[in-house]
Amino acid sequence: MTQKELYTQRLVKEANETMMSYQTRRHFIKESAMGLGSLALGALLGSSCGSKTTTAAASVFDPANPLASRSPQFAGKAKSVIYLHMAGAPSQLELFDYKPELAKLHGQDCPQSLLEGKRFAFIRGVPKMLGPQAAFKQHGHSGAWISENLPHLTTVADEVCFLKAVTTDQFNHAPAQLMMHTGSARLGRPSIGSWVTYGLGSDNQNLPGFVVLTSGGRFPDAGKSVWGSGFLPSVYQGVQCRSEGDPVLFVKDPKGMNRDLRKASIDAINEMNRIKYQEYKDPEINSRISQYEMAYRMQISVPEVMDISNEPDYIHEMYGTQPGKACFANNVLLARKLVEKGVRFVQLFDWGWDSHGTDANLAIDVGFINKCRSVDRACTALLLDLKQRGLLDETLVVWGGEFGRTPMMENREGKQNPFKGRDHHVEAFTIWMAGGGIKKGFSYGETDEIGYSAVSGKVEPFDIQATILNQLGFDHEQFTYQFQGRFFRLTDVHGRVINEVIG
Repeated sequence: MTQKELYTQRLVKEANETMMSYQTRRHFIKESAMGLGSLALGALLGSSCGSKTTTAAASVFDPANPLASRSPQFAGKAKSVIYLHMAGAPSQLELFDYKPELAKLHGQDCPQSLLEGKRFAFIRGVPKMLGPQAAFKQHGHSGAWISENLPHLTTVADEVCFLKAVTTDQFNHAPAQLMMHTGSARLGRPSIGSWVTYGLGSDNQNLPGFVVLTSGGRFPDAGKSVWGSGFLPSVYQGVQCRSEGDPVLFVKDPKGMNRDLRKASIDAINEMNRIKYQEYKDPEINSRISQYEMAYRMQISVPEVMDISNEPDYIHEMYGTQPGKACFANNVLLARKLVEKGVRFVQLFDWGWDSHGTDANLAIDVGFINKCRSVDRACTALLLDLKQRGLLDETLVVWGGEFGRTPMMENREGKQNPFKGRDHHVEAFTIWMAGGGIKKGFSYGETDEIGYSAVSGKVEPFDIQATILNQLGFDHEQFTYQFQGRFFRLTDVHGRVINEVIG
């Protein structure tokens, strides 16, 4: 008998022994006792919750196949999302929020009215005002103000919708990133990508429904929690892929194990998991089964879809990609390929946008400009490429950071930083959206004459989340998941759909 046959025989024998152990009288008594307890607890919870909301997919949800494709609550205009997060928070005042009045105040002491009663991450004492460090022009039929730092994006100004009065209540990176992606500044809530995958499943059973790509050399400050599944089954968490080396770590067969042997071992393990599920009805067991099976299928599908080397030359020129290297442009091209293959939510995190002015890399007139150059061409190419493939109307693209930057210079410990930089700012920043049923060539919201505060069209992270879910076909108030005796939703008790930006 071969090693493979012996190994398979042993696994099957262990599975059979496990199955037999569940038929004992002791097991029957234990299961019955747990069942009675569950009935009593369910009755108590049912009477106390008084729920009238249910998950959108509850009637068609298949626990044996949690990633099966499902229909939303209503017909959405978008089928997938590509979320481009610039971790560190890019300065809206050097990109989209043109403020000529701020230029007139450059170098003057900041008025006390902008400091009194306010909290900043680093500013102390009285800082100097900092005028825009880029030239602006209007572009497209819409007349959108875009700075010289994004010359490629100016060519697609009429495809983009700018939200110019976004606010948040978190001025530190990690909690602000969590707020933007999970609806809570604290750990433990599911990310928006997890919610979307939970509601819609996956259109491609050989690929994850939620894929994460990172660039910039570091993870976002909130770590992997920003793509975690929280209290949702772990099968809905983001799967991190790489544009360099193996696309997914540890997805290859171990040394000495071929594909047939891997399949036999997975079948045996999952048979034991199914038996365990019948006993405890724990959804995490089904998640484990799905993840084993997905990993097996991904061995074939992921290397193919993650290979950008076979893209035509004009695509590489359009995106500015560098096959074989880890870079933002490669990840953007991969995002297009993934949604084209049926992935529901692709999340890109690009680290390095924290422009404090403490060194040249973090200077608003040095490192920030370099970061803009590294993303401008690829972001523009993504919109053009999706449009030429007929995918932009059904793909919602979102671009932005976790908060904005102050109109005044940062001055740590009351002393001006050695380079030009801006502190974290919660009262106004810009995010843009495109495709997926969002208005083209439109700007919503306005800040005051120096870009300090929102004066009209103010929106919060909850509103953006509600709008994304709406475009996918979900009512954010009715799309819930029961956990610890209550129904949770992405937007908690907040949020409204920004109907003004929907086309």
